[in-house]
Parts: sequence; structure tokens; C-alpha cells
Amino acid sequence: MKTLRVMMLMAALAALFAAVMMVSAAGRTTPGTPTTGEEQFDAAATYRAKCVACHGPKGEKKFDAAKADAHHVEVVLKGKKMEKPPHMPGYEEKGITSDQANALIVYMRSINQ
Repeated sequence: MKTLRVMMLMAALAALFAAVMMVSAAGRTTPGTPTTGEEQFDAAATYRAKCVACHGPKGEKKFDAAKADAHHVEVVLKGKKMEKPPHMPGYEEKGITSDQANALIVYMRSINQ
């Protein structure tokens, strides 16, 4: 009888532990995993991969912070031909959305201070 009680107690504790783990895991998301059917966008990583070569590590080159965000979003999406190369390529055709372009501009402003 005592063995049966110990086994029942252990089964109950195991079930409780499993339930706590499932609830805990449900509240977390891992960076880079889809959250609502759309992958998360990492503006800092994208900037380092695509933008830093021309704009510098602090966003100090070829970026006029006085211009409106809407202007910069348009340039990120459509591109801009400069007086001399390199020209700013358009990233809309490469899959960057307006919201992602805006996130890049916000990131650039944050490192450009």
C-alpha cells in the first residue's frame, strides 16, 4: 500500500512538472522564429549585413538625419542614384517591406547619435 502511494505521488509530481514546463515554454519565443506567421525582422543584423559597408558602423556616411523618415524609407525601398557610385540600391525588390525599411531607419538614427 505504501509503494502505491509513493508511485501515485511521483506520477502526480511528474504531471505537475510537465504542465509547468509547457506553460513556461508557451510564453517564450526564440529570436528568429516566426511569431504570427511572419518572421521577426532584425534591423541591426540587416544593417550590419547590407548597409554598414556604405553607411559606416555608426550610420555616419551618406545619411542625412535632418530628412524625414518617409524620405529615407522611400530611398531604402526604391534606391537612389548618387552623383557618383556607389548608388543606393532599392531593397523592395529584394524583399524588404515598408515596415522593415522603417525599422532600419529607426536603427540608423539610434546609432547615429
